[in-house]
Amino acid sequence: MTRKSTTQVRSASSPPDRGANAARRRALTRRTFIGVTLGGAAAAISATAAAAAPARGVPDPFRLGVASGDPTASGVVLWTRLAVDPLAEDGAGGMPNRRILVEWQIAADAAMTRDLRRGVALADPAWGHSVHVEVGGLAPYREYFYRFRTGPHLSETGRTVTLPAAGTAPELRAISLSCSHYEGGYFTAYHHAAVERPDVVFELGDYIYEGAGVPGRVRVHPGGTCLTLADYRRRYALYRNEPETRELHAVAPWIVTWDDHEVQDNWAGIYDRTGVTSDAFLARRAAAAQAYYEFMPLRASSIPNGPDIQLYRRFQWGDLATFHVMDTRQYRDSQACNDGGRTWWYATTACSERYDAGRTMAGMAQDAWLLDGFQSSSATWQLIPQGDFFSQRDISAGSVTTLATDGWDGYVADRNRIRDGWVSAGQRNAVVLTGDVHAHFANDIKADFDDPDSATVGVELVATSITSGGDGSTVPSGGATVLAENPWIHYIEDRRGYVLITAAADRLRADFRTVPYVTKRGADIAASRSYVVEVGSPGLQPG
Repeated sequence: MTRKSTTQVRSASSPPDRGANAARRRALTRRTFIGVTLGGAAAAISATAAAAAPARGVPDPFRLGVASGDPTASGVVLWTRLAVDPLAEDGAGGMPNRRILVEWQIAADAAMTRDLRRGVALADPAWGHSVHVEVGGLAPYREYFYRFRTGPHLSETGRTVTLPAAGTAPELRAISLSCSHYEGGYFTAYHHAAVERPDVVFELGDYIYEGAGVPGRVRVHPGGTCLTLADYRRRYALYRNEPETRELHAVAPWIVTWDDHEVQDNWAGIYDRTGVTSDAFLARRAAAAQAYYEFMPLRASSIPNGPDIQLYRRFQWGDLATFHVMDTRQYRDSQACNDGGRTWWYATTACSERYDAGRTMAGMAQDAWLLDGFQSSSATWQLIPQGDFFSQRDISAGSVTTLATDGWDGYVADRNRIRDGWVSAGQRNAVVLTGDVHAHFANDIKADFDDPDSATVGVELVATSITSGGDGSTVPSGGATVLAENPWIHYIEDRRGYVLITAAADRLRADFRTVPYVTKRGADIAASRSYVVEVGSPGLQPG
C-alpha cells in the first residue's frame, strides 16, 4: 500500500474523554484500501476514474454507520460499508457493481474543525463496498474523531482512541461483551455501554446468530439459515443497522474475535457441529469469514484466505496491560465425545477423551504464540479476551462431576498448558475475558481445579449476553448447584448486559452491569455486582 503525505499530522492535545496469502493481501490492499492525503489524491482518482466514482445519484449509502478498531499507539483502522438497501436479497446492499471513491477525514475535535488528515479509499463490490482505512502517524493515548464522504453524502462522526505509548501506564476503561441475538430482544445494553465512553470495546463473539427465523420470538430473523456470502452479509447488515449497534461502534475502537454463531452453532475447526468435515462446510466457513471481515474494523492482516482468517493478535496498553486476543474456534479439534451434536455435557467418567494431551482448542501455533507473549510481556496486567468458558464448571450435585466438552473443560490439557504458561512466565495478574454462556460469572482460576485449596493463579470475568436468552432472571436455573460444586465461582447472574473493566497500576475493578429486560426497549442499566483484583494477589475480592 502506498501513502503520500502532504499534511503534517498534529497531535490532539487532550487524553481520551472518559464521558490470506501475501499476494492476495497486497493486491487487495492496493486495489481497495488506497489511503492518501487529499494533496496526493488526484493521482489516485485519475488512475481509477474509469472504474470508480463517488456515489452520486443514489440515496444515503452510510446506513450501516462507522466504526474503528485494532488501535495501536500510532494508528487505528477506520471502517464503513456502503449500502443503500442493507437487506437486499443479493447481499450487495443495493449498491452498483463498481468501485466507489470514499473520502475519509480524521480530526482532533468532534466538530471536525481541527483537521489532522484526509484521504481517499476505494469501496470494492468484491468486498461488499466495505472500507478499512489503516491510519498511521497519530499520537499515542489521544482521542480522535473521523467521518467519511462519498459524493454529496456525509457519514456520521465517530470517536476513536489510540493506545498509550511504551513507558506510560494510564488507567484503562474497557467494555467486555458478547452474544447479541436479534431474536432475543433489543440491544439496549449496547446503548448503555456507549454512554460509558470506554477506551476500547472487547467483543468476544456471537456478534450475529446464523439461524433461520423462529416465529413467535421478540423479533424474527428474515430468511433462512446463513449458508452463503449473501446470507451472512444480510445477517450482519440486519444487526449493524440497529441504532444501538451503530452507537457503540461509533463511540470507541473495538477489538474483536469470533465464537461459533458467526459461522454455525458449536462448530470446531474444520468440523461442523456434528464433528464431520466436508467441502460444503469449508465453503460455508469461507463465506462467513469474508462477511466477518467485511463488517469488522480489522486490518489487512486479517483479510481471509478462503476459510482461514487471522484473528489472534496482540495489543499493548502502554506498560499497564497486554491484550492477548485469542481465536478459540478456528484451530480446535472436534469436541471430545462428539455424538453428532446431541449433547455437550458428560460425566467425567463417561468421556476420558477430554483429558487427551494431544487435543487442542487453540491449536499448537496459537498456543506457542500465546506462551511467547506471556514470556515477553512486562506489562502489569495480562488480559486474555477469548470466546469460551475457561474455568472448570461442574453442573451436577454430589459425587458425579459433569462438564461441557464445547468449552475449555473439553480441552483440559490445552487449558493447563496456557494457565501453567502464564504461571511459569511469572505473570501474577492474568485476567481471562470470556463470553458465550449468556450469564455473568466471576471466577478464580485455580492451579488445580480438582483441588479447590490449590493456589489461585488468575481470574476469569465472564460477560453475559447482550440479548441471547431473553430477559433472564437474577439466578439461572441450576445456579445454586454450580455455586456449591465449584467454590472458585463467586457469582452468577442470568440477566443481560456487559462488564465494565477499569484497570490501574495497583488494581483492576470489574463492574457487572445488567438490564432488567430486553424484550422491550428502554431498560435502565444497573451495577449488579463488583469485584476487584489487587496487583500481585490473584483472586477476586468484593468491590
